[in-house]
Amino acid sequence: MSVSPALGADALAEIERRLAAADRRLSDLYPGEDGRRQPVHTVYMPADQFVTGTAADWGTRALAAAGEAGGLARLAGLLGLQDSATLAELVERKLRSEPIEDLRLDFEDGYGDRGDAAEDADAVRAALAVRDAVVEGTAPPFIGIRFKSFEAPTRARGLRTLDLFVGGLVAAGGLPDGLVLTLPKVTSVEQVEAMVFAVEELERAHDLTPGRLRFEVQMETPQLILSDDGTVPSARLIHAGRGRVSSLHYGTYDYSASLGIAAAYQSMEHPAADYAKSVMQVAVAGTGVHLSDGSTNILPLGDPENRVAAWRLHARLVRRHLERGIYQGWDLHAAQLPTRFLATYSFYREGFGAAATRLYNYVHQVESSVMDEPATARALALFIYRGLVCGAFTAEDVQSQAGVDEAQLRSIALNIPLNSPEGSHV
Repeated sequence: MSVSPALGADALAEIERRLAAADRRLSDLYPGEDGRRQPVHTVYMPADQFVTGTAADWGTRALAAAGEAGGLARLAGLLGLQDSATLAELVERKLRSEPIEDLRLDFEDGYGDRGDAAEDADAVRAALAVRDAVVEGTAPPFIGIRFKSFEAPTRARGLRTLDLFVGGLVAAGGLPDGLVLTLPKVTSVEQVEAMVFAVEELERAHDLTPGRLRFEVQMETPQLILSDDGTVPSARLIHAGRGRVSSLHYGTYDYSASLGIAAAYQSMEHPAADYAKSVMQVAVAGTGVHLSDGSTNILPLGDPENRVAAWRLHARLVRRHLERGIYQGWDLHAAQLPTRFLATYSFYREGFGAAATRLYNYVHQVESSVMDEPATARALALFIYRGLVCGAFTAEDVQSQAGVDEAQLRSIALNIPLNSPEGSHV
């Protein structure tokens, strides 16, 4: 039996015409991963406390805190983590070489209202300190400020601090590659649009490359999860940012308080928190915008029993957001760093063997009981790539078990051609 196609070139041309706008919209609004490294955490500290040796000092204090518990290996055992000796070795190396991946000098809640003269001076001083740390090689890979919100009472002050900080960096020699700016307590898409205008003006004033200044949005208000007209502003604001929004950060305590949740029950794992983060997770999917969980204010301080309980809570919360596909969180104290990295490394190392075997079989076309498709292969590679970048395992581990080098891994993970500038850069 002979069958001829009924739909010819004219039909295809008409379908192409009808879908052209939708194709452009999908490509423009959902470009996928752009290859930026995502830090595993963000550390917050009052802006006036930052000095060039801050990151190293936090690493030293983190190791000392673990030492009081008998060392990293014993702490890993107290947390019920497997292969505690290997984890301890890797985390000690991390705490000595890169204890903070992302640092935010805080001019908002962690700084307060100290008067305009003091904040002006601290904003300029912070810029100089950041530039000195970058020059000396002591700055974390990502560093920047959280200024006061664009709500009416603090708008002028927040904008002035942002202006002085960026201007101070330019005057001191230029912006660091890992500069991050944080817009907190956002209540409307219009505030994001106003921030876009502000950074455009700063770029023009300082002769910066258009698009150089990006920012993250802190999700701390219910108005960004559900608006008065029933829409989801957290999705709209990403696109209103016109490529400037780099990340959405969940704010545990402001968001919980805004819903009337009693202080004793405000937590990263409250059902209300999970709902908000699920909405945010869908909003960022496919956009290339990162997502971060919040923090716990239960710190490992005081007597040994309280410290161990706080470490167990922190490690569990870190593991919890990783399992839910959120690969970043906040840390508020140096003593939280041991559990941040122990829990993170354990998560990646536990899943590494199975993921590496499946990726090896996919890349080398080895027949197995699991038949993975390209999208799954990308997910496997991205999981391994995240673990490699943060230090959970080495390039040699990846090569020996997954059968790919760093460039190949990145190419598969980010769906970037291997011979392109983006694909060859690791």
